[in-house]
Amino acid sequence: MLLKRTIIRLNLLLAFSCSLSYSACKNEKRLPDRVTFTEHVAPILYANCTICHRPNGAAHFSLVTYTEAKNYAPAIAYVVGQHIMPPWPADPHYTEFVGQRIMTDRDIKILEKWAQDGAEEGPKDKLPNLPAYPVGSTIGTPDMRIPVQPYFLKAYSGDRFLLVKVPFELPRDTFASLIEFVPGNKNVVHHVNGDMIKYEFDKKKDVFAGARAVDMVEDTTIIHAFEKLGLPNDDGSYPVLQKSVVNYLPGAFGQQYPDGIGGYFLPRKGAFLLNDLHYGFTSKEDVWDSSYINIFFSKTPPSRPMQEFQLGTLGVSPVEPDLIIQPNTIKHVSSHFTVPFDISIVTVNPHMHLIGKSFKAYAVNPNGDTIRLISIPRWDFNWQYFYTFKKMVKIPKGSTITAEGIYDNTSNNPNNPFNPPQLVRDRNGSMKSTDEMFQFIISYLPYQPGDENISLDRKQ
Repeated sequence: MLLKRTIIRLNLLLAFSCSLSYSACKNEKRLPDRVTFTEHVAPILYANCTICHRPNGAAHFSLVTYTEAKNYAPAIAYVVGQHIMPPWPADPHYTEFVGQRIMTDRDIKILEKWAQDGAEEGPKDKLPNLPAYPVGSTIGTPDMRIPVQPYFLKAYSGDRFLLVKVPFELPRDTFASLIEFVPGNKNVVHHVNGDMIKYEFDKKKDVFAGARAVDMVEDTTIIHAFEKLGLPNDDGSYPVLQKSVVNYLPGAFGQQYPDGIGGYFLPRKGAFLLNDLHYGFTSKEDVWDSSYINIFFSKTPPSRPMQEFQLGTLGVSPVEPDLIIQPNTIKHVSSHFTVPFDISIVTVNPHMHLIGKSFKAYAVNPNGDTIRLISIPRWDFNWQYFYTFKKMVKIPKGSTITAEGIYDNTSNNPNNPFNPPQLVRDRNGSMKSTDEMFQFIISYLPYQPGDENISLDRKQ
């Protein structure tokens, strides 16, 4: 009798839990006895992988056809089983974001079973259609494309940091919902931080005059670099500079927000100033990079332009203790900032370099309640995103935002650039990957009632 009651109780608990989470129970249904590429594997790859793993995609190889996928079947099973792919470092159990790439446990088991059972093709007529992907963009067809001056890198080149001007002249003043940087050679372009110069039409006759790029190792004086690029107005004064307009990180996708949120005013005459175009290490061959900038126009003026601040390195709050990591040590650091007014957070971007181990950020409001922002248990320097919340997150006035990081400067860290480990530190905001940084960048709007109910996912 006791055993029977126990079984009944367990069944009731299972039924209750399934009623709370139907999708979780649905994903636990048994796997197909015979897993094939066309019926089971291709739909998973097309939904999660071929956004990058396709011809002209961001990845180094394609997984579109049966033959392509079969060649990588054991590798696919391993990387999805270890949650290395799809690349999504943020913990989805801590916070969810727009466009997060999370594969279900059932999908992972299907891919593993397919590899174990010999990677069968299946009926050809069951193969689904490949999704339509934009060409030369991560999100769609741009209204305008501006080339960045091509740049040549010799074989075995080290880190290069350029200050690049990308001038433009339009028929009239207008608006843009998104400005997207697209690397021409994804193997060498590591990241870009860019601003926009806004010229008054009569103060600058020729926005195309001057050099297009300056090597910041050779030109250490920023004023000299600006003059070399021809940035000043014709009378020697400087135009308006709008910060953080065009950015790029490995794996990042352009994000468009609901009408009126974010966006930019584009003057008739202007230029994008890539104040930090970082080229990483090149291989044994000389390479060219021919990157470009996509502009997506908007009929709606940016009634609520995005604002930004950052904690940590070069930010509004210091790194505590200092970012000096001795060899053969693991170090914990943090940074704290109390917001002076109500804000609505739209996007966050954690940033560390090679010996970063984990990152976590949250806010504590004046009542003592914790507001989760992001957790990255296993930091990966190669995948750094601009994480957009599904809905804006209100941070009340007086709340303290905290970012916490752990650095692993031991030989157990496979990403450690030094063997044996050496002293690693923040060198006045150096972007070199062998130096370190600790930043938590927050894009926000001054809070308005109802912000927390606005969906930021334009696909919904």
